[in-house]
Amino acid sequence: MKHRSSSLQLLTGLFFRLLPYHILLIAINAVNCITDSLYASNAIGKSAMSALGLYAPFNHFLYAASIVFVSGSQILYGRYLANNRQKIHGLFSVTLVISGALGILASLIMAAWALTGSPQTPVSADSDIMMFKQYLLGQAVGIPALILGQQLFSFLSLENQKNRTMVAGILCLVSNLIMDHICIVVLNMGMFGLGLSSSISVWIFFGIQALYYLRGKSEWRFSLLNCAWKDALSILVLGYPGALSRFVEMFRCLIVNGLILMYVGNVGLSSFAASNSVMAVIWAVPFGMLAVARMLFSISIGEEDRQSMINTFKIVLTYGMLLITGIAALLILGAEPLTRMFYRDPADPVYEMTVMGFRLIPLCMMPAIFSLHFAAYAQTTEKKIMSLVLPCCDGMIGVVLFSFILIPVIKMNGLYIANILNGVFCALVILGGSIIHRKKFPHTFEDLLDIPDRIGVTADERIDISVTSMEEVESISQKVIDFCSKRGIDKRRAYFAGLCMEEIAGNVIQHGFPLDKHHHSVDIRVIHKNDGVILRIRDNCAVFDPSEYHKLMSAGEDGKNVGIQLVYNIADEVSYQNLLGMNVLTIHI
Repeated sequence: MKHRSSSLQLLTGLFFRLLPYHILLIAINAVNCITDSLYASNAIGKSAMSALGLYAPFNHFLYAASIVFVSGSQILYGRYLANNRQKIHGLFSVTLVISGALGILASLIMAAWALTGSPQTPVSADSDIMMFKQYLLGQAVGIPALILGQQLFSFLSLENQKNRTMVAGILCLVSNLIMDHICIVVLNMGMFGLGLSSSISVWIFFGIQALYYLRGKSEWRFSLLNCAWKDALSILVLGYPGALSRFVEMFRCLIVNGLILMYVGNVGLSSFAASNSVMAVIWAVPFGMLAVARMLFSISIGEEDRQSMINTFKIVLTYGMLLITGIAALLILGAEPLTRMFYRDPADPVYEMTVMGFRLIPLCMMPAIFSLHFAAYAQTTEKKIMSLVLPCCDGMIGVVLFSFILIPVIKMNGLYIANILNGVFCALVILGGSIIHRKKFPHTFEDLLDIPDRIGVTADERIDISVTSMEEVESISQKVIDFCSKRGIDKRRAYFAGLCMEEIAGNVIQHGFPLDKHHHSVDIRVIHKNDGVILRIRDNCAVFDPSEYHKLMSAGEDGKNVGIQLVYNIADEVSYQNLLGMNVLTIHI
């Protein structure tokens, strides 16, 4: 029980340390959209807001395409990180090549579409169509940078380059605000200027990140010669379930827009665009949580760590749910002030529609947290049916089904309520899927997850120990020896396994814990698999690579840390990695 508590605490700290950066990645586009919305509504007019609403399906498509590569490469990264680290170079290269090619192709298609006058939409006003074309053309300039920038952000986060990603994100937001003012107010470039300012900001975002790789400071290097082309198919196969929800959302937007125009009119579309622009920023929090959880799920699979996968889900459904509930409450309380950012006349029908949007839509976030993360779990564990069915239900089927029923009756409120009911619908899909697969009702959360047997080892094949003080170090060796003896491992390897764990844990506590005032723990895992003994020790102290000290001692340059030298002499294989800011040492005996 103590180990589970300490391990969960360590994972919780890691989760929330990574979360702000992944929220920022998603919020960049959302904040830029809300900035565009404010300039559109206040400096251009309602037709401009309708044009932004019409662009939403294209925005969903671009982010869905990007998520395919981000999530697919993250899953492979997690698997390679634990077992075959050198493969990540080829994975990094091929990810950039195929995502860059997609970005260029999408940019050319959208530009041609806007210039040839092809984009016909179900709106009655020609001015709306013209503004939509202009905005589409301006956005097309930045699509390659948008898609490539997200891939670099993902890899930089995995390399623990949080400061650079933060700087890139902030400068992207600031530059978009400045360029919006210049293009709209100063140069009077209209909707084309509004789209162009977003494109310039994402090029700045991409350039700041790319500079890190161009200077050769990164662990992963881009090379066309080293592209792992066989990984390209794996990226697509593993990644598309994660993007499926966004893909179908594109069709959902088209259907819902049509229903709004049919039963409410352009004023409804303007209202929905306003509330959506703010909610897009807020959705960065649950989607940021989703990105972190997917990464931790993938690494847990690579490390064959079933418990960390369960703990990640528990973090989301406790601390994460509490955070989202608080945000939803603030949005509901601030419905009218948020509405006044866009529309200031309470007598205008669009005002009341927008207020109700801010009061109702936030309620859909709590059930969405569960369905989104269950879909990510199904994706990483390759539960094929659920990873396809759930995103389709969440992204389109539920909302569209309830919208067809409710919008004709209660107009815009019908759409807002449809989003809330969608969460309940998805929860029932998850429960029904578990009952069908297990052929019985799941009585515990772990029953509901039903982690595949191929992932990790059973409780009998591993022992987990958590250490927080030198006093506890003394008992490590005997615990490891006792475990090995029960598993029938010979006395020599059992003794060496215990000795290795005691030496390394003592070294971390003695030298790593005092370096700062943070709470630290050492998590130890011993696995018996295929007649081999695998020792893993993980801590959240400052970066410490024991292989560097081993090299110095081997060269006779350092007489300290003899415990490290002893471990390297005993073990068949020792590998170190700084994984998302944690030291992870794996020893094979």
